[in-house]
Amino acid sequence: MTRQASAIWRGDLKTGRGAISTESTALHDTPYSFGTRFENGPGTNPEELIGAAHAGCFSMALSAELQKAGFTPDKIATIAMVTIENHPQTSWTITKIHLVTSARIPGINADQLTEIANNAKTGCPISRLLKAEITLSAKLV
Repeated sequence: MTRQASAIWRGDLKTGRGAISTESTALHDTPYSFGTRFENGPGTNPEELIGAAHAGCFSMALSAELQKAGFTPDKIATIAMVTIENHPQTSWTITKIHLVTSARIPGINADQLTEIANNAKTGCPISRLLKAEITLSAKLV
């Protein structure tokens, strides 16, 4: 299976503009720019999109791991906090991702959730793709 996304960029780094689209059309000519990436301009940015992909992937992986352990979640909510830093030797680098997940799962305790969530973090395809440090906080709600 292959999924596809595309980006178009016009102009220089600081004043240029781009648009990101996905094959599914969930994103269609969604704007991005220097301002959306390194300031607070309107639009998206690659780090935010990586975070969305990781949060979605992890939530699905956690659901699968919970099912294997005999639990069915009512709700899993995950935030992926992507940190990008400017290092003199390497320039801008994503240095870590912290996953924060809250889940409502009948019949489970916090220790079980932590163990299962860590298995999901390790097994999530996006986690396996990324080389940055990936940490996790999991709690029952």
